[in-house]
Amino acid sequence: MHFSREQTLASISNGLLSFPVTDFDSLGRFDRESYQARLKWFVSHEISAVFVAGGTGEFFNLSLDDFRDVVTTAVETIGGQLPVIASAGQSVEMAKAHAKIAEEAGADGILLMPPYLTECPQEGLIDYAREICNSTSLNVIYYNRGNGIMDAASVQQLAEECPNLIGLKDGKGDMQALNKIVKTVGDRLAYIGGVPTAEIFAEAYLSIGVNTYSSAVFNFVPDMASTFYKALRAGDHETVKKITRDFFIPFVDLRDRKQGYAVSLVKLGAEIVGKPAGKVRAPLVMPTDEERAQLNDLITIAQQY
Repeated sequence: MHFSREQTLASISNGLLSFPVTDFDSLGRFDRESYQARLKWFVSHEISAVFVAGGTGEFFNLSLDDFRDVVTTAVETIGGQLPVIASAGQSVEMAKAHAKIAEEAGADGILLMPPYLTECPQEGLIDYAREICNSTSLNVIYYNRGNGIMDAASVQQLAEECPNLIGLKDGKGDMQALNKIVKTVGDRLAYIGGVPTAEIFAEAYLSIGVNTYSSAVFNFVPDMASTFYKALRAGDHETVKKITRDFFIPFVDLRDRKQGYAVSLVKLGAEIVGKPAGKVRAPLVMPTDEERAQLNDLITIAQQY
């Protein structure tokens, strides 16, 4: 761990966050050398923390050996320049294994993903998250999405019981529910926007006190992603409106054509701009040639910013 709890909390509270895609070779194996180059490119831009092996990085498709290689490579490559947050999840015991690997690798925290598959009562979600928080000294950010949605009372209880819980990432986009959490728990936690293509929600997030979000498109249009974030925080509504209209709305329309495109299009975008990371693993699929042409046109527009 290179950063203290306070430093990590500050990094995830303000500034643009991003999740690099995970590089695979032509046989679908983790490509360490390509991933190192991607991370170096990432930290040469303006971001405040790097979340590795996350949703955009196909966490759900990584074996434990893959996960170890990804996190170890990230910590070594970034070398203390920015906080490195890895993921954990699937089940209590599997998440503990993820957290242990991340801790041994020197990561600065974990993003706790929802449990696998089953519907969960609130008390069960608290137990799930508490067990994992208590198993590690790492900072924990809870990812509130899918079948792991906690309400305000549950988040407050978890925050009271787990000192190493430092943040909550929203993955649902329910502003009423999120506002309840923010107003109930207050500044005990940092809050991160985390719906797919979070920029489309950015103005709504900011209005309730969520100052930052994770940008997947940073993987292929980092300059535009930074310009958008700076304009948002500066109150430059015209720039925010223009980029949203010209890029994010058509990108979201393209993304919504097929399930899983929130990841697949990002990997395709990285390839188009000369930063290929291989194909997605099943059950995801890569976009069609027609969709590639449409994304290429959108990238051309984005590169004007």
